[in-house]
Amino acid sequence: MRKFFGTDGIRGLTNRAPMTAETAMRVGMAAGAHFLRGDHKHRVVIGKDTRLSGYMLENALVAGFTSVGMDVVQVGPMPTPAVAMLTRSMRADLGVMISASHNPFLDNGIKLFGPDGYKLSDEDEMQIEFLLTQEARLADPSHIGRAKRIDDARGRYIHAVKQSLPESVRLDGLKMVLDCANGAAYNSAPTVFWELGADVVAIGVEPNGTNINAQCGSTAPGLLQETVVASGADIGVALDGDADRLIIVDEKGAIVDGDQIMALIGASWARQGRLKGGGVVATVMSNMGLERFLQGEGLTLERTKVGDRYVLERMKSGGFNVGGEQSGHMILSDHATTGDGTLAALQVLAELVGAGKPASELLHQFDPVPQLLKNVRFAGGKPLDNAQVQAAIAEGEAALNGRGRLVIRASGTEPVIRVMAEGDDAGQVERVVDLICDAVRVAAA
Repeated sequence: MRKFFGTDGIRGLTNRAPMTAETAMRVGMAAGAHFLRGDHKHRVVIGKDTRLSGYMLENALVAGFTSVGMDVVQVGPMPTPAVAMLTRSMRADLGVMISASHNPFLDNGIKLFGPDGYKLSDEDEMQIEFLLTQEARLADPSHIGRAKRIDDARGRYIHAVKQSLPESVRLDGLKMVLDCANGAAYNSAPTVFWELGADVVAIGVEPNGTNINAQCGSTAPGLLQETVVASGADIGVALDGDADRLIIVDEKGAIVDGDQIMALIGASWARQGRLKGGGVVATVMSNMGLERFLQGEGLTLERTKVGDRYVLERMKSGGFNVGGEQSGHMILSDHATTGDGTLAALQVLAELVGAGKPASELLHQFDPVPQLLKNVRFAGGKPLDNAQVQAAIAEGEAALNGRGRLVIRASGTEPVIRVMAEGDDAGQVERVVDLICDAVRVAAA
């Protein structure tokens, strides 16, 4: 049973267990000890988003890592994919991102990357969990690690992201609105698009420690929608707090989710002969419309459990190079080892410039099947084990009768049951979701 690690690292309300400075220091000690391999001088790269609590957790992690003999490289506010990239390019033994992604500023989290730039395996996380329960193996006084900050990390990442496009591709004449969620990409993302020639209207680029994801970013795109329409922009891009996901807004202000982005990139890459694996990898939450569209293109849709780590595992095992989540995580493994909102946005913008069509046309690759997702918060226990809830789920599956899909799961990051159904009959979908949600509320009361 995991006590610390969830579906995406360790996450929680800061200054409350487990997201305390003490835990962060112990994580540094445990993860550092786990990755001390060989006689070389070991190194860890630490980045963070713009949360107030990032200072506290960063210093605690530095203390933990240096106490077991690891040198620390601090890169400051940087997107999660930048930390993954820098871990590899700097030949580090471990990478750490301090972020709670799209959560409010009061939360924070710790994401760990191995020396290959990929998120840790279940086995590595379980070993670190075990070491967290043991007394730390401290280094000899003469072998305590050093910590230093480097100033050119942002430039290295910007260069790497731009390298994902051919040098012939420019964004001149394209007007875009970019919402950086007052988060980790507030400085790097606007620079990327500006250097490629785009006319960038940047919002959400004034972080103050408490405004990350606050009425902005990929989970609150209202301001982006308004700004795109008001400024007459061709397209809008919203990143989340750590910039590993994105949402697109077309020139009319309509939201485009990850399914349409995967459809666009997957089909385009297939036509260019760049797509590997014969299809796209997505999660059980992706719309049936995406599946039908890809089938029409002669491509497959591989589904995994929710979580970009599971998408990536399937991509690696099946030789795929395009995958993602409906929520906007896009993994383009030819260029990155984890989701990267800026990189994925570049691929979309390159398609937009090349096609000469408005975003509303280009990014409408398929008509989504009616889909409804509702969340039911609960205080404790396991509502999904309740007999009445299980009976309601069985009734919902019978009602859909093979003409739709039902996905019910507990969130890995908060006490919420997510109930999703989809099918060609929107009314039936809503009735099925409400039936199950009502049963969960009764069970959770």
